[in-house]
Amino acid sequence: MGIKWDEFFITGDPLILGSQIAILLTIIGIVATLTYLKRWRWLWKEWLTTVDHKRIGIMYIISAVLMFFRGGMDGLLMKAQTSRPELQFLNAQHYNEIFTTHGVIMILFMAMPFLIGLMNVIIPLQIGARDVAFPQLNAWSFWLFFSGAMLFNISFVIGGSPDAGWTSYFPLAGKEFSPGIGNNYYAIALQIAGIGTLMTGINFIVTILKMRTKGMTLMKMPMFTWTTLITSVIIVAAFPIFTVALALMTFDRLYGTHFFTLSGGGLDMLWANLFWLWAHPEVYIVILPAFGIFSEVIATFSRKTLYGYKSMVFSILGIAILSMVVWVHHFYTMGAGALVNSFFSITTMLIAVPTGVKMFNWLFTMRKGRIKMTTAMLWALAFVPCFVIGGVTGVMLGMGAADYQYHNTLFLVAHFHYVLIPGVVFAVFAGLYYWWPKMFGHMLNEKIGKWHFWLFVIGFNITFFPMFFLGLDGAVRRAYTYSAESGFAPLFLVSAIGSVILAIGFAVFCYNIYWSIRYADRNVSSDPWDARTLEWATASPVQHYNFTKLPEVTTQDAFWHMKKNNVGLTLKKEDIEEIHMPSNTGLPFIMCVVFGITGFFLVFEWHMAAAVAAVGIIVGMIVRSFDYDDGYHVHKEEIEMTEQAWRNREGEVNRYVG
Repeated sequence: MGIKWDEFFITGDPLILGSQIAILLTIIGIVATLTYLKRWRWLWKEWLTTVDHKRIGIMYIISAVLMFFRGGMDGLLMKAQTSRPELQFLNAQHYNEIFTTHGVIMILFMAMPFLIGLMNVIIPLQIGARDVAFPQLNAWSFWLFFSGAMLFNISFVIGGSPDAGWTSYFPLAGKEFSPGIGNNYYAIALQIAGIGTLMTGINFIVTILKMRTKGMTLMKMPMFTWTTLITSVIIVAAFPIFTVALALMTFDRLYGTHFFTLSGGGLDMLWANLFWLWAHPEVYIVILPAFGIFSEVIATFSRKTLYGYKSMVFSILGIAILSMVVWVHHFYTMGAGALVNSFFSITTMLIAVPTGVKMFNWLFTMRKGRIKMTTAMLWALAFVPCFVIGGVTGVMLGMGAADYQYHNTLFLVAHFHYVLIPGVVFAVFAGLYYWWPKMFGHMLNEKIGKWHFWLFVIGFNITFFPMFFLGLDGAVRRAYTYSAESGFAPLFLVSAIGSVILAIGFAVFCYNIYWSIRYADRNVSSDPWDARTLEWATASPVQHYNFTKLPEVTTQDAFWHMKKNNVGLTLKKEDIEEIHMPSNTGLPFIMCVVFGITGFFLVFEWHMAAAVAAVGIIVGMIVRSFDYDDGYHVHKEEIEMTEQAWRNREGEVNRYVG
């Protein structure tokens, strides 16, 4: 490509210089700490090479917290820039890069890994399985996601960030209008991460359909398992579309084809259709698991079986089907005509029906329930009114004629955040407070958690509610500044103040993690919430083999009924048998590095270097093909010691040992 070395590292911007210094100091600090504590072998053996679904899930969650910080910083920079009219804190180019990376990181590298992390930890436990169907593929999925995320994140310090928006519309994203390498990062990094996500979808479909414990029919599965299954089906349906679109984008940018370039006879609207054929189902890919989390939390803390279980299942299926036939509402102005616009307007508004069914199911679950106001339950309660605001404004945007007025304004930005933040972020916070003791053997601090809740929810509403009025007044999105005469300044300032409160709330959450790791009581019950599903029928944190004896299910809310009827909880010595488990492997991590190097060379259009690096990918696949490791057996003595250690603890003995 002929890039000069003084263009390799981004220079001249104090914000980016500060980031470069911070990244360098962080790397030095991590290396020095691991060396001082002599933890390199532990890191390799216990984490980098693990195929344990629980540890892989935890690594997804750690990655998501880091990406939340990165994406949140982008959001704060945007809010600082628009807090006052005609401010010069960021120039137009830097602002374009920041709102592009903010959108991509928050959706693909924060929301997705948060939810996939919880799915990884919980789903095999909920269905009474010892692992996912393909443990090594699961490790590959995480490391490919991580490789793509890291490749995308170095863009702002090496070579320059993507700047065509998170939608990366053509012709803006093409070489004609974006000749730099920033949008190459978008095309390559998202493709690598997307392959990992597609593998995850396949893995969970097989796991849920083939590995459920004895007696667990489909209609006895917990709701989080149901939403994960349907989400995985949508992933398998939608992500190949995005993979193809990104491949065509890569050919256009790197090899001079013209799939999307108008000057070469391509069609820019082809990209828009392919992108939204993936991106609108993607909204439901992140929303549906969140609905499952809320269902588990609300049922547990209402002390009731989830109301309308079958209607919840059918509404999930309805949402999944409709999610694939609404994408054109993103470009009603493309000239498709009244008939096409009317069809997609109707399907868009129809999707509110199964969503409304869920709302009433959650409300009826709480009705006459003995509600316990834990932090997890507070997040579920706050979700209901906030998400309704997002849903109602979505119906407004779904009407073709009205959308001509609303679409390119901050009204749409407010709607989008009122759907995704209550529908995803509130859910992952609820899930983390709920399942934290199952993952780590101690609880997050409830008092600090309530500070986190109130600051975050108040900050969220102060940040985004004014945007509805700004949008109705004509404030457009993607604009880095505005005039004083517009009259927008007061509401923009209120929104900026709200974003600071929001950031403080997230900081309190991070402090809660630190406090709990240092000071939380480790002597907690394996079932601290008196919960209803099978993940609570084993130790906290969960031993690597999950269950000594696979549970047998006879009804919905299996663990709740096992406790109430005192059936299936005791473990006899003669029930203990050797357990077969998969061996750890370093190949997925090594392939992560190889994919990252290959992608980096492709970003800079160093084709020969990329071809050489790609040989490593082929070699890795061949090595995997000749891997005949059949795993190992956990011996009875080890299992017996492990079970005695947690079953004889205070708080467990009366319930589990008989």
